[in-house]
Amino acid sequence: QVQLVESGGGLVQAGGSLRLSCAASGRTFSSYAMGWFRQAPGKEREFVAAISRSGGSSYYSDSVKGRFTISRDNAKNTVYLQMNSLKPEDTAVYYCAADGFGTGSSRISEYEYWGQGTQVSVSS
Repeated sequence: QVQLVESGGGLVQAGGSLRLSCAASGRTFSSYAMGWFRQAPGKEREFVAAISRSGGSSYYSDSVKGRFTISRDNAKNTVYLQMNSLKPEDTAVYYCAADGFGTGSSRISEYEYWGQGTQVSVSS
């Protein structure tokens, strides 16, 4: 079992930055590829970014590529999402998730464990 707790969300103006954190407890953190997803009101949950177990590989959706950076610190059992140049369309609840079998996937079904989410709101 893995418990995931996100933090770092908030309200920011367009063009601003936020850094989300996701702290993991339970099973060995480095055994899991990690992902960030988001869900805006009235929309389906969508992939944002993923990172491999070692952190050597990362993947991004086209909508955030070049603006967001995913990273992890296995010694601290934490994965991060640095979000720069934020846009109003980035407004959503952001979730981190853990995948014990893959190397970092964009598919929701690949992830076994999910956090409760943290709200990110970007004003224009």
